[in-house]
Amino acid sequence: MREIYISTDVETDGPIPGPHSMLSFAAAAYTAEKDLISTFTANLETLPGAVPHPSTAKWWASQPEAWEACRKDTELPVQAMSRFLDWIKGLPGSPVFVAYPAGFDFLFVYWYLMRFTGESPFSHSALDIRSFAMALLKTDYWDSGKQNMPKQWFDDLPHTHVALDDAIEQGALFCNMLQEGRR
Repeated sequence: MREIYISTDVETDGPIPGPHSMLSFAAAAYTAEKDLISTFTANLETLPGAVPHPSTAKWWASQPEAWEACRKDTELPVQAMSRFLDWIKGLPGSPVFVAYPAGFDFLFVYWYLMRFTGESPFSHSALDIRSFAMALLKTDYWDSGKQNMPKQWFDDLPHTHVALDDAIEQGALFCNMLQEGRR
């Protein structure tokens, strides 16, 4: 079964799930050939008892358009995560979680999947775009950020802090890197 790369982006109100909430998340399902085959997005109600982290709340105050976008049409986490799981299971391939940074995005998505559905279609695995860049560039991790990546890896797509925009943009970046790495 071919792999489907699920580029995922989360927007949160703090650094960890539980004390803080995932406000919005989105995923863009790509083939290795960079065919965008499907997208998913959801805005979530906050967790009971969770509170925004002060530094994250300050950052959100500087991003009013992204804040407004992630607070529209919110739904219960159990509903959103169940829809997400069904969406992934309906994709024509084996899902691979991809993010930038995967350590942050996967933490929230995995926690929410386990808490609200009891399962993760990704198992315990996530592919980090920056780590992949480190391997392709043959450089140190801290020298492998987007500012040091070749311009040809980037498509002209927006990075708006709206989860779906960022998932699509980062998925295209990953696919461009994957194609270069396989040449």
